Amino acid sequence: MVHALKYRHRLSMASFFGAALAARAPEFVAQADLLLPMPLHPRRLAERGFNQAVELARPLAGATGLPLGLAVVRKRRDVPAQAGLDREARLRNPRGVFECDVSLYGQRVVVVDDVMTTGATLDELARTLKARGASWVGNLVVARTPAPY
Repeated sequence: MVHALKYRHRLSMASFFGAALAARAPEFVAQADLLLPMPLHPRRLAERGFNQAVELARPLAGATGLPLGLAVVRKRRDVPAQAGLDREARLRNPRGVFECDVSLYGQRVVVVDDVMTTGATLDELARTLKARGASWVGNLVVARTPAPY
Protein backbone atom coordinates (compact mmCIF):
# COMPACT_ATOMS: atom_id res chain seq x y z
CA MET A 1 0.00 0.00 0.00
CA VAL A 2 2.87 2.40 0.79
CA HIS A 3 4.52 1.51 -2.51
CA ALA A 4 1.24 2.17 -4.34
CA LEU A 5 0.98 5.60 -2.74
CA LYS A 6 4.58 6.59 -3.35
CA TYR A 7 5.26 5.16 -6.81
CA ARG A 8 1.86 4.62 -8.44
CA HIS A 9 0.20 7.86 -7.33
CA ARG A 10 -2.54 6.11 -5.35
CA LEU A 11 -3.29 9.21 -3.28
CA SER A 12 -6.36 7.61 -1.71
CA MET A 13 -3.90 5.58 0.36
CA ALA A 14 -2.68 8.81 1.97
CA SER A 15 -6.11 9.55 3.41
CA PHE A 16 -6.33 6.01 4.78
CA PHE A 17 -2.84 6.18 6.33
CA GLY A 18 -3.36 9.72 7.68
CA ALA A 19 -6.58 8.68 9.40
CA ALA A 20 -4.84 5.59 10.80
CA LEU A 21 -2.00 7.72 12.20
CA ALA A 22 -4.52 10.04 13.86
CA ALA A 23 -6.40 7.09 15.37
CA ARG A 24 -3.27 5.27 16.59
CA ALA A 25 -1.41 8.19 18.15
CA PRO A 26 -3.84 10.75 19.61
CA GLU A 27 -1.90 11.32 22.85
CA PHE A 28 1.38 11.59 20.98
CA VAL A 29 0.05 14.15 18.52
CA ALA A 30 -1.73 16.07 21.30
CA GLN A 31 1.73 17.01 22.67
CA ALA A 32 2.67 18.78 19.44
CA ASP A 33 2.43 22.39 18.29
CA LEU A 34 3.24 21.69 14.63
CA LEU A 35 3.04 18.88 12.07
CA LEU A 36 5.92 18.84 9.63
CA PRO A 37 5.90 16.56 6.59
CA MET A 38 9.32 15.27 5.55
CA PRO A 39 10.37 17.59 2.74
CA LEU A 40 11.40 16.47 -0.73
CA HIS A 41 14.00 18.20 -2.85
CA PRO A 42 12.28 20.32 -5.55
CA ARG A 43 13.66 18.10 -8.33
CA ARG A 44 12.24 14.95 -6.76
CA LEU A 45 8.94 16.74 -6.09
CA ALA A 46 8.76 17.74 -9.77
CA GLU A 47 9.48 14.15 -10.86
CA ARG A 48 6.92 12.57 -8.53
CA GLY A 49 4.32 15.32 -8.76
CA PHE A 50 3.52 15.23 -5.04
CA ASN A 51 5.15 14.74 -1.67
CA GLN A 52 3.74 11.59 -0.06
CA ALA A 53 4.58 12.91 3.43
CA VAL A 54 2.49 16.04 2.78
CA GLU A 55 -0.38 13.88 1.61
CA LEU A 56 -0.10 11.77 4.79
CA ALA A 57 0.09 14.84 7.03
CA ARG A 58 -2.93 16.66 5.53
CA PRO A 59 -5.60 14.33 6.96
CA LEU A 60 -3.70 14.15 10.24
CA ALA A 61 -3.69 17.96 10.47
CA GLY A 62 -7.39 18.01 9.65
CA ALA A 63 -8.19 15.43 12.32
CA THR A 64 -6.09 17.11 15.03
CA GLY A 65 -6.36 20.80 14.17
CA LEU A 66 -2.58 21.14 14.26
CA PRO A 67 -0.94 23.53 11.81
CA LEU A 68 0.86 21.96 8.88
CA GLY A 69 4.35 23.38 8.36
CA LEU A 70 4.70 23.20 4.60
CA ALA A 71 7.30 25.97 4.29
CA VAL A 72 9.22 25.52 7.55
CA VAL A 73 12.11 23.44 6.22
CA ARG A 74 13.51 22.57 2.82
CA LYS A 75 15.87 20.01 1.40
CA ARG A 76 18.75 22.04 0.02
CA ARG A 77 20.67 19.22 -1.63
CA ASP A 78 19.31 16.51 -3.86
CA VAL A 79 20.80 13.30 -2.53
CA PRO A 80 20.29 9.75 -3.79
CA ALA A 81 17.11 8.05 -2.63
CA GLN A 82 17.69 6.10 0.57
CA ALA A 83 15.88 3.09 -0.93
CA GLY A 84 18.83 2.19 -3.16
CA LEU A 85 21.59 2.48 -0.54
CA ASP A 86 23.24 0.11 1.92
CA ARG A 87 23.14 0.82 5.66
CA GLU A 88 26.40 2.79 5.85
CA ALA A 89 25.47 4.98 2.88
CA ARG A 90 21.98 5.52 4.35
CA LEU A 91 23.54 6.82 7.56
CA ARG A 92 25.84 9.26 5.70
CA ASN A 93 23.47 10.34 2.91
CA PRO A 94 21.21 12.85 4.74
CA ARG A 95 23.92 14.77 6.62
CA GLY A 96 23.45 18.52 6.17
CA VAL A 97 20.62 18.29 3.64
CA PHE A 98 17.98 20.29 5.52
CA GLU A 99 17.67 24.03 5.91
CA CYS A 100 15.32 25.96 8.18
CA ASP A 101 15.14 29.75 8.39
CA VAL A 102 12.16 29.85 10.77
CA SER A 103 12.52 30.19 14.53
CA LEU A 104 10.95 27.19 16.23
CA TYR A 105 11.80 28.34 19.73
CA GLY A 106 9.90 26.22 22.26
CA GLN A 107 7.87 24.42 19.58
CA ARG A 108 7.06 20.72 19.82
CA VAL A 109 7.21 19.29 16.31
CA VAL A 110 5.90 15.99 14.94
CA VAL A 111 7.56 14.97 11.68
CA VAL A 112 5.40 12.83 9.39
CA ASP A 113 6.92 10.42 6.86
CA ASP A 114 5.98 7.27 5.00
CA VAL A 115 8.78 4.80 5.81
CA MET A 116 11.59 4.67 8.37
CA THR A 117 14.54 2.40 7.71
CA THR A 118 17.66 3.42 9.63
CA GLY A 119 16.15 6.65 10.97
CA ALA A 120 19.08 8.69 9.63
CA THR A 121 16.93 11.14 7.66
CA LEU A 122 14.55 11.65 10.59
CA ASP A 123 17.54 12.17 12.91
CA GLU A 124 19.08 14.75 10.60
CA LEU A 125 15.81 16.64 10.29
CA ALA A 126 15.40 16.58 14.10
CA ARG A 127 18.92 18.02 14.47
CA THR A 128 18.03 20.83 12.08
CA LEU A 129 14.77 21.61 13.89
CA LYS A 130 16.40 21.58 17.32
CA ALA A 131 19.14 23.91 16.05
CA ARG A 132 16.31 26.34 15.21
CA GLY A 133 14.92 26.09 18.75
CA ALA A 134 12.44 23.20 18.68
CA SER A 135 12.13 21.87 22.23
CA TRP A 136 10.97 18.41 21.17
CA VAL A 137 10.79 16.49 17.90
CA GLY A 138 8.80 13.30 17.48
CA ASN A 139 8.21 11.13 14.44
CA LEU A 140 5.15 9.46 13.01
CA VAL A 141 5.72 7.00 10.19
CA VAL A 142 3.40 4.64 8.40
CA ALA A 143 5.88 1.76 8.13
CA ARG A 144 9.20 0.63 9.50
CA THR A 145 11.56 -1.43 7.36
CA PRO A 146 12.62 -4.56 9.23
CA ALA A 147 16.34 -5.22 9.74
CA PRO A 148 18.61 -5.94 8.01
CA TYR A 149 18.50 -2.84 5.85
